[in-house]
Amino acid sequence: MSAAAARRLGQQLGRRGALLTLKGAIAVLYGYGQIVQPPQQQSGLSLLLRWMPLDAWGALWMAAGVVALVCAWLPPRRDWPGFLAVWAITAPWSMAYLVAWWPLEHYPRGWVPAAIFGAFGAVCLVAIGWDEPPRARSEPPSEN
Repeated sequence: MSAAAARRLGQQLGRRGALLTLKGAIAVLYGYGQIVQPPQQQSGLSLLLRWMPLDAWGALWMAAGVVALVCAWLPPRRDWPGFLAVWAITAPWSMAYLVAWWPLEHYPRGWVPAAIFGAFGAVCLVAIGWDEPPRARSEPPSEN
């Protein structure tokens, strides 16, 4: 891909779309990893696993990622389902790890993944309200 084509693609995608593309790709890959190679340590996920098996959670991660990837190409302010999908899959994971850490005390380091998943999702809640910056106009060079 040429630099000009990459620049045009980036302009079409915009900053919101770029963020959704990254978040969506991470979600798809994370979900795939949960299905193909589940973590050996699952004590922090005990609450989630009461609702569904890990491969179902992995499929939900992948579905949220696909929604984000598709929404990345929608116009700004119409792309909100992508941001919401990524937040919606991270919220139960963050809460499950948080509760496993405290008050249940099943997973002493549960606060770490709780913070990571919480921050990963919270970025989407912040970005959903951002306006896409206006495109820069190319101005002719000034003559000095």
